[in-house]
Amino acid sequence: MLDSVTISALTSALNGLSLRQRTIADNIANINTPDYHAKRVQFEDALAASVAAGDGSATATVGESLEPTRLDGNNVNLDTETLSSIDTMLRFQFASQAVDGSFSAVRTALRTTS
Repeated sequence: MLDSVTISALTSALNGLSLRQRTIADNIANINTPDYHAKRVQFEDALAASVAAGDGSATATVGESLEPTRLDGNNVNLDTETLSSIDTMLRFQFASQAVDGSFSAVRTALRTTS
């Protein structure tokens, strides 16, 4: 049960979302840094392919945003970062609850067999 594709996928998702949240924080911290380009974290496509292959583990990658820059060469958009942060937080909470539900089922099963 604990080595299932579901647990592996949820763990990969939590790792990717955690990296995304840290990357968003870095982007916001550098909003006024000249020539700083926002970073974006991608893992969903790799995770979907991994789950389809029956594995469930995927590694997140960080790339540079291709959005247009301001006159100072910076392309961090606070509105984009704020919305992405909210979306990431909600996804992290959902995945965390799914992991907790899986372990709750195992705990319940162990209690009833004891």
